[in-house]
Amino acid sequence: MIRFLASTTALVLVTLPALAQPTNLQPTRDVTVTYRMSGMPGVAPREMRMAFSPSTGKQRVDPGGGVGWMLIDRRANTAVMVMDAQRATMAMPPATVAAMTQSVPPGATFTRRGGGTVAGNTCTEWEMTAGGARGTSCITDDGVLLRAVTTGPNGAAVTMEATQVAYGPIDAAQLTVPQGYTVMPTPGGLSGAPGAAPAR
Repeated sequence: MIRFLASTTALVLVTLPALAQPTNLQPTRDVTVTYRMSGMPGVAPREMRMAFSPSTGKQRVDPGGGVGWMLIDRRANTAVMVMDAQRATMAMPPATVAAMTQSVPPGATFTRRGGGTVAGNTCTEWEMTAGGARGTSCITDDGVLLRAVTTGPNGAAVTMEATQVAYGPIDAAQLTVPQGYTVMPTPGGLSGAPGAAPAR
């Protein structure tokens, strides 16, 4: 799930060539989007919710399935998993954070494919090719990803499509790591010290 979230986020953040570029690559105002996820190997279709606050640079991802949620702080260049059931947090290793916040995948090319409508909102379709992987994304003029279809070298396609888009202020508590949670070791043996978590 973590790898998938990283690759999906990277697709959202692509920086396109000057002659073929969305107006915005990230939301320009507070928004919460509910997505329908399908096509993940061994995982039944499920809902995922993302909340993005451009004023703070923070993004919350609730992947569903009871695995917790992730808080990405783009200004601090950090990401942390929060597991409420265990009252624990785990800072993501630098390589995972970099995958979530990278700009253009090496060798990527992009082509505009016209317009679309998803969850009652209009968007522009973009096609991306990078090595053996390819994908399409439909992004609104104010930077909200409404649909992404990613196809890997093995031909398997994963689809993320918005079912609900809600603009409006996001509660600061939803973008804050809870106090008093146990800090678990970071994957790969790196320290999961409290300082690695996003700023409160």
